[in-house]
Amino acid sequence: MTTARRIAVVSAGLSNPSSTRMLADRLAVATTKQLAERGIEAEVDVFELRDYAHDITNNLLTGFAPAALESVINAVVSADAVIAVTPIFSTSYSGLFKSFIDVLDPDALTGKPVLIGANAGTARHSLAIDYAIRPLFTYLHAEPVSTGVFAASSDWGASADNVAPLGERIDRGARELAEAIARREPATDADPFDPANYLGEGRSFGHLLGGLAGE
Repeated sequence: MTTARRIAVVSAGLSNPSSTRMLADRLAVATTKQLAERGIEAEVDVFELRDYAHDITNNLLTGFAPAALESVINAVVSADAVIAVTPIFSTSYSGLFKSFIDVLDPDALTGKPVLIGANAGTARHSLAIDYAIRPLFTYLHAEPVSTGVFAASSDWGASADNVAPLGERIDRGARELAEAIARREPATDADPFDPANYLGEGRSFGHLLGGLAGE
């Protein structure tokens, strides 16, 4: 029996409910369907970053991840793939989304397939995926799939774009992510208590404390 692949879904929506979460859920469902068609079982963990906003801030201030945030970080960095969805503010990703990325070790996502999603009130912000979000993951040495899925407010209503419907874009991005997952060996389970998972390979609390002490 093949090992189930694990997908971590990160949603940076601020409201409840949010169109960011709606898009994240649809991307996750489409990806698991694509994997099932390839005979691959998938487990999905969804994380709403607004639930961890205070922990993320504390991590940035102290260098330590509170237990709840530590679990999220470990789930993301040990997953076979990541679906990352952010609202667009001021033509770029949200501050909460970037703050979460900042608490990850810079090498934690190396080689990991990522499906990028974004949403905003108007389609004029659709280019933010390619000029803001994709370079962020490329800098982290992740492997974002070619299709980024952008959803404007109009994509959810009766007047949705019939030339390039949101559903077709979701399916295309999901297909690319499923193909990327299928090409890779299943990720090994990470030890949630191993500091290397969130401090960096070969590092320990001693390194961190030494750095804080200015050594």
